[in-house]
Amino acid sequence: MVALHGTALWLDVDFVELAKTSGLIPDVVMGMLALASLLSWTVILSKWVMLRGAQNSNRKFLRAFRKATRLDAVAAASEQFRNSPLVGVFDFGYSEVCRQMAARSKLTNSVALERTLQLGISEEVSRLERNMNILATIASVCPFIGLFGTVLGIIDAFQGLGLTGNTSLRAVGPGIAGALIATAMGLFAAIPASIFYNHFGNRIREIGARMEDFSLEFLNLTERNIEE
Repeated sequence: MVALHGTALWLDVDFVELAKTSGLIPDVVMGMLALASLLSWTVILSKWVMLRGAQNSNRKFLRAFRKATRLDAVAAASEQFRNSPLVGVFDFGYSEVCRQMAARSKLTNSVALERTLQLGISEEVSRLERNMNILATIASVCPFIGLFGTVLGIIDAFQGLGLTGNTSLRAVGPGIAGALIATAMGLFAAIPASIFYNHFGNRIREIGARMEDFSLEFLNLTERNIEE
């Protein structure tokens, strides 16, 4: 009967209402976790759209690149695929080829061209990784912020217990509610950020590998154009 009575008390408690009675510091903790979760999902959605668009543009540009026989034709076609990281790498390499050809009408320094392509790859990878540090920070910090809120909730529960002098749920409910909500919000912010940080990291590495392969194809097409 005691257990059933205790269960009934738990069912009668409105934890949302109890959480509203918490102090300033728990409210600040909840607000920080809510903002972190909102920021995390904003970054996740924008990064998802960007990477999906980049991979689609890469496929289309690569088909156009492989069909072309001259660099100037690729340069003209690349304007249609500005979202493609491969276009960024191509622009770096094509600018270096044009510079060398303008100086001596031939490709004089293939090492410089390779280095320029690597600079283009680094530039595009940096662009793709933008805001990834936000997800990493949220994934690592929010559980500790939630834990801090949990500790505050437990302290509040013990204070309520001490003030009332009884062990009823009404006395400890607000503190327990704050502790549980802080824990849940910390995990709700951190878990998606951690999952998508790893997921996006894998996709960026795949795009990076594709750019490395593309730089070799660019060098091959450049050599064929010079020989002709």
